[in-house]
Amino acid sequence: MLNEIPISRLISPLKDWYDENHRPLPWRDTKDPYRIWISEVMLQQTRIEAVIPYYHRFLSELPDIPSLAACEDDRLMKLWEGLGYYSRARNLKKAAIAMTENHGGAMPRHYKEILALPGIGPYTAGAIASFAFDLPVPAVDGNVLRIFARVSDDHRNVLGTELKNELTQALSDTLIQASQNPDFSSGHFNQALMELGERVCLPGGLPGCDTCPWASDCLAKERETTPDLPVRIKKTTRRVEDHTILVVIDGETILLHKRPKKGLLAGLYEPLNLPGSLEEAAAVDHIRRLNLD
Repeated sequence: MLNEIPISRLISPLKDWYDENHRPLPWRDTKDPYRIWISEVMLQQTRIEAVIPYYHRFLSELPDIPSLAACEDDRLMKLWEGLGYYSRARNLKKAAIAMTENHGGAMPRHYKEILALPGIGPYTAGAIASFAFDLPVPAVDGNVLRIFARVSDDHRNVLGTELKNELTQALSDTLIQASQNPDFSSGHFNQALMELGERVCLPGGLPGCDTCPWASDCLAKERETTPDLPVRIKKTTRRVEDHTILVVIDGETILLHKRPKKGLLAGLYEPLNLPGSLEEAAAVDHIRRLNLD
């Protein structure tokens, strides 16, 4: 269980490993909270290798919060095209507008104020606060939960709230205490945790224990329970819907329509999309009602 491992004991070996092994990623070369924020949002649900060219292109066109707040929606969607989960881009603009109106066009420097911005949850707020301002707050995502579930041999559901809340509090207490040391960096520690989860303590039951700085402390390795962790119990099932897509082509042009401003894929363009699984006659009838041949 989580209380079996004193987190403070893990700080030094993790720091030494990270200093020697971390990757030189573009968002690690800056303390600019705007650039850190953009990278963290892009990295949600997207591989690092895929994010890098988008990150550079996005910042070349929208280099600061005011330029993002003023960006036209269609242009913003075009810049985001290919990254998916487009609500992330819409929330970026909402937060940029809020910062322009309430914070002078700058990222607030306090964790609770960052967390209050549209689309920013506890993990992203913790990442910005610690990376940019070195505040002693944790950034707990799936990587961090997986690492600590294994190192402490904790078999509680990582998709539930109990383990996450307990780990967040334990890390917060540890960071506050460790930050009394002027040589300690909360941002450095949080980045090291992410690097460990992305490169060593991998998902799928195949971690690189031979290169892990916590191998001698890992209870899952000692008890040979690593393949069983983390425990993931989903409460909801995926919703499946039937739709009929009409691809209407005229020469080299294709008919598109814009989706509603709210809901799934809000505001994006797509071919005609009708609910239900229509037979050919019903689909043709719909086209004729649009005065199309």
